[in-house]
Amino acid sequence: MGATLDRPEAQAAQAFASAARSHVGHVRKINEDRLLDCPERCLWALADGMGGLHGGDVAAELVIGALRQLVRQPATIEASMIVEALQQANAAILARGRDTGGMIGSTVVVLHIEADQATLFWAGDSRAYHCNGGIWTQLTRDHSVVQELMDAGLIDGDQARRHPKAHIVTRALGITEPIEIAQMARTVAPADRLLLCSDGLTRMLDTRDFTSNAAIGTAADTLLTEALHRDGSDNISLILIEPIAP
Repeated sequence: MGATLDRPEAQAAQAFASAARSHVGHVRKINEDRLLDCPERCLWALADGMGGLHGGDVAAELVIGALRQLVRQPATIEASMIVEALQQANAAILARGRDTGGMIGSTVVVLHIEADQATLFWAGDSRAYHCNGGIWTQLTRDHSVVQELMDAGLIDGDQARRHPKAHIVTRALGITEPIEIAQMARTVAPADRLLLCSDGLTRMLDTRDFTSNAAIGTAADTLLTEALHRDGSDNISLILIEPIAP
């Protein structure tokens, strides 16, 4: 198993606990997913690299590395800084692809929380979900071929997961410069739980499979185990985040 980390945080005005999991899966030899799990700065991110032997893992690491620089500096993290970091990563991935002679890229989903305000940033089909009262809701909208087919009413969610073009994204870092980063904000309530995940999880599971009553570390283990049990043909990564009761 790859990354396994549970880290409660107790310094911010609003404290959060998180549980991060990443697994290469049963088929692939390289894990092209990378995670940033930083509750002490209320910043979490998941990057899903594309490019295989050309360096999809490198692309994802460039994304997370750019965001990691934000948590290493004392300045307050602002939305504009996150977008700028992603633009820098985008340029670095494009340059790396040119140097190696092969196209590489990475999807990304980022969560930053300030007080009770959560802001999401994303490109591609890595997703964010929200749970309140045991009900899970997808917050992000995929930048993908199957999402466009769903928007046109041509396929439903179950068909999308099995569609032969389910792996094709229409937006990702490392494809064009500059990259358009989607954003949204919402309030985080004390009983909420948030999930960031790669498509290696969401192709295997949907919100009916998500649990909300288990401890956060146990819930993360259960999601990973169930996704691996059902298939595991792709890398699988996730981060669960929840407020810590005062």
